Amino acid sequence: MKKILSLFVLFINIGTGCSTDRVLLEEEEIIQETETKIPNENIESEATTQTHFKILALGDSYTIGYGVCETCRFPEQLKQQLISETNSNKEFELKIIAQSGWTTNNLLSSLNTQNDLIDFDLVTLLIGVNNQYQNLPFSVYETEFPQLIAKAILYAKSNKNNLMVISIPDYAFTPFGGGNSNISADINKYNDFAQNYCTINNIAFINITDISRMGLEDPNLVASDGLHPSELAYSKFVERILPIAIQKLKL
Repeated sequence: MKKILSLFVLFINIGTGCSTDRVLLEEEEIIQETETKIPNENIESEATTQTHFKILALGDSYTIGYGVCETCRFPEQLKQQLISETNSNKEFELKIIAQSGWTTNNLLSSLNTQNDLIDFDLVTLLIGVNNQYQNLPFSVYETEFPQLIAKAILYAKSNKNNLMVISIPDYAFTPFGGGNSNISADINKYNDFAQNYCTINNIAFINITDISRMGLEDPNLVASDGLHPSELAYSKFVERILPIAIQKLKL
């Protein structure tokens, strides 16, 4: 009798286990199917219906456009090019946080006082030349550049795909720099670090340094102060930035 009862209990357990496993399997399939459908639908909707885009440009004199008019600096030129590419049927809002002479520490300090930097569709970061110019220890850049990247990603809807890092121009190739090879070597060191960091972390890095290095042979690429990029130089920067920006904004 005990043997028969044991067999009966075993049969019930086996049957119940199979039923439970089947239910769990069905629920898992439903969850997986839902998870694969919803993101795709959201991405498609965002790409086709968004009409207002927010752009944030972070940096120093190369971002604020020292020595050129307000509409001549590269963030403004980028904004105008984006409007042209979309036939003015989309709106682009631009915010610039940059000052001449800013180091990575200056930019960090300024950002720490900002409370409204959220939900930007595109963020650009160009920083470091003043670390080099002020002869700060390179370790400062090694520490603070990743911190700036983290903040920029946070502002870009916590999505690193919305961030573009732009290389530092080489002011050695200006009348002020006078072709000083030591400056170029330093700029290479900063750019190499930034590019390697971006590559490792799958962040877009756009090299415009070679354009700036034509400044001595083509004076039109240098602003009237003999140091900063001209409107023409910035337009050439934007030629490289624009295709990446269009791709990231899904225009």
